[in-house]
Amino acid sequence: MSVSEVISVHILTMGCAKNEVDSDNMRARLSAAGYRMVEEPEEAQAVIVNTCSFIQSATEESLQAIFEMAGLPGMETGDVKLIVAGCMPARYGDDLASELNEASAFVPCSKEDDIVAILDALFPHRSMLEEIASAPEVLSAYVKISDGCNRFCSYCSIPYIRGRYHSFPFDRIDADVAAQIARGAREIVLIAQDTGRWGDDFEEPSTLALLMSTLAQKYPKTWFRVMYLQPEGITDELLGVMQSHENICSYLDIPFQHANERILSRMNRKGSAAEYLKLIAHIREMVPGITLRTTFIAGFPGETEDDFQELCDFVEDIDFDYVGVFPYSLEEGTRAATFDDQIDDDVKIERAQAVRDIADAISRERVAARVGSQLDVLVLGSEEDGQLFGRAKCQAPDVDGVVYVHQGEIGDIVSVTINDTLMYEMEGE
Repeated sequence: MSVSEVISVHILTMGCAKNEVDSDNMRARLSAAGYRMVEEPEEAQAVIVNTCSFIQSATEESLQAIFEMAGLPGMETGDVKLIVAGCMPARYGDDLASELNEASAFVPCSKEDDIVAILDALFPHRSMLEEIASAPEVLSAYVKISDGCNRFCSYCSIPYIRGRYHSFPFDRIDADVAAQIARGAREIVLIAQDTGRWGDDFEEPSTLALLMSTLAQKYPKTWFRVMYLQPEGITDELLGVMQSHENICSYLDIPFQHANERILSRMNRKGSAAEYLKLIAHIREMVPGITLRTTFIAGFPGETEDDFQELCDFVEDIDFDYVGVFPYSLEEGTRAATFDDQIDDDVKIERAQAVRDIADAISRERVAARVGSQLDVLVLGSEEDGQLFGRAKCQAPDVDGVVYVHQGEIGDIVSVTINDTLMYEMEGE
């Protein structure tokens, strides 16, 4: 590197939306410190891979990305630096550093706020970009409201990666929301490992309902959506706030994970099919027309044919709008990994696909039932042929499909009548 050279940085993000938020925060810190952010890794002098390690397949995908980046020109000579950040360094620590000699630095989740100092140490003679680029415009943005988790579900490594649960203070969340709105965001998606717990660890406890109500009132032209809400976090206060604020999306993402009480107990989770049926009926009574998404794990250790059938029956009974289904993944360091009654991989995959088939059939019917309804759609972009698309309040980013529309400008919220559907996609006029 030449003396006083402006350093270009590329960040590659693996995994979920929570990692996207962490990458955005690192990107903002580096930009403010005078680093140049670039879209292509081949243009960068520092490549940061923000890894995911929630399940084994995510770890493998992150490793593949790391090795691909390590093969870029300049890596072998040291002219380009590789930084491995996020969940993998947090989960594997020194073991990862001893195995990945290609990396110049490791940045666990807890150290991501120090990313400028870490890169400054790698590039001690760098100079600052004189004109700091403004942040690119966004229309839908994620805002984290907490980090960590105290649940210690027996299959999950998140508490070991992210640490214990801690809510972010309101002022920090409000500042993040305001910054995203200033960038053009029309929708804010509140996320965390366990959003429903927000505020209960404060010296003066607060609630997610109060947080959402305050934000909805302060930013009345912005849509607000909450994701990753555990069953215990759903309160009448929250449902009442959702029903009373037009700019809060009537949408809940509730990861039930299973329906059989014994399997849920082995997962170190509370609940049963009967309790969940009652909860869903109450939600739909308090918020008519609400959209419901959930996730399930099939093939958990010890899951019998009867347990699996109860899960299938539950999915058929509830009529969820959207469902994600995953075969159980054995994760080192979790309690479930030590269970003796592990299920064959082929059986896990077969069961997951069976639940997915049931859920998809129901979802298609529920999406098709929206034909003739009038929905507000946030126009997000256009296809190569010029076809505009966006999302309605009943569709979460990245997972629930889009609405194709025939008029409007990108960034507009337009009212459309749904006239056709295909799987999860809708078309409106």
